[in-house]
Amino acid sequence: MTKANLKDYRLGWVGTGRMGYAMASRLLKSGCNVAVYNRTRSKAQPLAQIGATITDSAADLADRDIVFTMVSGPDDLIEVVTGGTGILSRPNQVPKLLVDCSSVSTEASATVRERAAARGVAMLAAPVSGNAKVVKAGLLSVVASGPEAQFKIAEPYLALLGRGVSYVGEGELARMVKICHNILLGVVTQSLAEITVLAEKGGVPRHAFLDFINKSVMGSLFTKYKSPAFVNLDWTPTFTPYLLRKDLDLGLEAGRNLGVPQPLTALTREIVQSMIGNGYKDSDFGALLELEAKAAGLELKSENKMIDDGLGAKT
Repeated sequence: MTKANLKDYRLGWVGTGRMGYAMASRLLKSGCNVAVYNRTRSKAQPLAQIGATITDSAADLADRDIVFTMVSGPDDLIEVVTGGTGILSRPNQVPKLLVDCSSVSTEASATVRERAAARGVAMLAAPVSGNAKVVKAGLLSVVASGPEAQFKIAEPYLALLGRGVSYVGEGELARMVKICHNILLGVVTQSLAEITVLAEKGGVPRHAFLDFINKSVMGSLFTKYKSPAFVNLDWTPTFTPYLLRKDLDLGLEAGRNLGVPQPLTALTREIVQSMIGNGYKDSDFGALLELEAKAAGLELKSENKMIDDGLGAKT
């Protein structure tokens, strides 16, 4: 789709936190016509410099063809779509399509989908994998579910957000995929913390150990991306323990409902809870490394190494 074609649909965007801001920026820099609303207007205002129209309420986006939402949780999604000044609040005007990229429960998503359908508005669930740095590097992953015909309309715009979109079917299936993904995120990070501490206590520098892991068949874009933080103990938040705990709880709830045992997920959830209890609230969830080191009686120190994060930068 050319830049001219991208302007065939007028887009709305709700939510300019770290992720939402980066994602909206990519659409704007690709030539899309985007109007933006954020509860705290000042967080959205800089987007005006790259072509965004900043609105005073979510209701002001009702005249848009497609409206994307990227908000913190289920209550925020329900409010911004169905509330008194929400996207669907105008009696005679609604967008054609709603695309939610937030990480929320299947129940909240289904509630919003039902209310949107009652107004004749189709909805796609399109949660994402990554953080603001991943978005800027063009490596964000998107999974989508909902009516396939509407997905085809939104697909070119979703593709602009990263390296591609996986369509998994109707309804809320994308929510299940995202929950499963974030379970893996937590379990893998805890496992990486354990083996890194084991290697260091055995005398291996963290940077050398992680360099080997990243070059092995067990390495991944994620382990490479997390290596600078593990080596230099930089816990600037990309995803907080609170958010990880929320997703692990959603996964355990789904497991109970579907009769799927998840012993590793349950254990990881309790470790994350311990992390929060130990004061790691606003830090990055990668600080699981420090919690593991404390349990092992190991004092960690930054190795002050320049490490390739796999996103085109060394940190």
